[in-house]
Amino acid sequence: MKTTLANFKIGQKGIISDINVDEIPLKLLEMGCLPGNLVELVQIAPFGDPLYFIINDSHVAIRVETAQQITIFNANDSQ
Repeated sequence: MKTTLANFKIGQKGIISDINVDEIPLKLLEMGCLPGNLVELVQIAPFGDPLYFIINDSHVAIRVETAQQITIFNANDSQ
C-alpha cells in the first residue's frame, strides 16, 4: 500500500518509493530524501506543521505540503 509522508503517525517507518522532484526543495534531496531510503516520523509540531523525520540518520523537518509530494511504501507492508 502506498501513502505519503504527510499521512504518517509518530513512530511509523517506511521506504521512499517516489518523489515529485519539481515540488521538493533541493536541500531535502541533498540530505537523503531519495527513493529507496528509510524514513521515520519522530515528532509533529504543536499545530501539526512541520513534521520531524529521521532520514538516513539525518533529522529533518518537512512541511506538510512538501511531505504530500513524497510517496512511501509502508515498512510494515513489505514484511
